Amino acid sequence: MAEETDTAPEDLGAPIAYLALPDGTAVYDRSGESVGEVAHVLADDQEDIFHGLILTTPRGHRFARPDQVDGLYERGVIVAVPAAELAEPNAEADEESLLKRAWNWLISPK
Repeated sequence: MAEETDTAPEDLGAPIAYLALPDGTAVYDRSGESVGEVAHVLADDQEDIFHGLILTTPRGHRFARPDQVDGLYERGVIVAVPAAELAEPNAEADEESLLKRAWNWLISPK
């Protein structure tokens, strides 16, 4: 994971679409603190709907809803909240929830 702090959006390159965001991209909160990295972009490619990001953090996997993602850039992502405030995907989530979809992705064979 990235060790940088105080990373401004202009240091992360040009804005990109979620379809172009590679796994392993560094993730920062608004203050520039490292949150972790992208494990997977949760989306419906057929319908062109961005559902959020599954992140790998020092405290395990977390899920960033679309409204918690401030920007997607060539060399990084900015989320609106610190990692501790992001939800943890889990098996007990409502079947139709994004947290459940994130959990299902995490437990599926790759």
